[in-house]
Amino acid sequence: MTENQNHLYSIYSPEDLKKLSVSELPELCQELRDFIVKSLSENPGHLAASLGTVELTVALHYSLNTPYDRIVWDVGHQAYSHKILTGRREQFHTNRKQGGLSGFPHPDESPYDSFVAGHASNSISAALGMAIAAKRKDEKRVVTAVIGDGAMSGGLAYEGLNNTVEYDNDLLIIINDNNLAIDKNVGGFHRSMARITTSRHYNNLRWYVYRQLKKMGLMNDARKNRILRFGKSLKKLFSRSTTIFDGLDIRYFGPVDGHDVKNLVRVLNTIKHMRGPKALHICTTKGKGYEPAEKNATDFHAPGKFNIATGERQHDINDGSQPIKFQDV
Repeated sequence: MTENQNHLYSIYSPEDLKKLSVSELPELCQELRDFIVKSLSENPGHLAASLGTVELTVALHYSLNTPYDRIVWDVGHQAYSHKILTGRREQFHTNRKQGGLSGFPHPDESPYDSFVAGHASNSISAALGMAIAAKRKDEKRVVTAVIGDGAMSGGLAYEGLNNTVEYDNDLLIIINDNNLAIDKNVGGFHRSMARITTSRHYNNLRWYVYRQLKKMGLMNDARKNRILRFGKSLKKLFSRSTTIFDGLDIRYFGPVDGHDVKNLVRVLNTIKHMRGPKALHICTTKGKGYEPAEKNATDFHAPGKFNIATGERQHDINDGSQPIKFQDV
């Protein structure tokens, strides 16, 4: 790789990232994947989840004004690209080691880490608090919660969604739908996610009617509620499906290809400053870009040391001296 091709090693903060053109972002994403795979083959960590969110992470830091704009990562297994792009690339070899980088986002480690994420399903509630505070203080910051479809099956996530519509806020929720948590999800939500759809025609008509009535001074709460009900009826007509967000009056966008970084930048630039809570549904592949992890995302959730060329995990070929991982029991 020549110096001109090596974008990653010129990036020490999101400000450096923004010096790249949008057309250069796919190459950066490949460099990030190569870096993560090589690093984790030698220093174990959470591989498959972080490979699946490379494009999303690049798009978020390219579109948003971090750390003023805030990103709350659910769990933190997805956040290795985030750490690498926010000034911790040279320390990444210390990840999860004593005295080194935390395996999860941590505000004490970096101003880019908005919240300590230690278990699933808490990102929406945490980000909602930040979004409400920003609204009350008239801060024009974008607050984003990134949550996986597996974490969306947790009760705490539903509590956060319910509270989202009770307070004035502009929260952006990104659902990273890879149809796979550490293992296959149990319950109906992941099946519902696969049916979620939306219509560009519906969104265009909804906002056209709203703007015209507002210009004429005819918009009040009663009319707004009737428009919302009308919009839901149109959505059912166009998409033939409903979502959990419809019942909560959270605007839904998607599904969007979570590995098309150029389009993700476009979508984020379009919706990030829209008023009110909104949800962006992206579809990704856990382990994306590394074939052994794509084929067996469960084993490569946290594979330990492994051979990059063959995908053999050290646990598979060692002499029994290494402890058995919980996921292998």
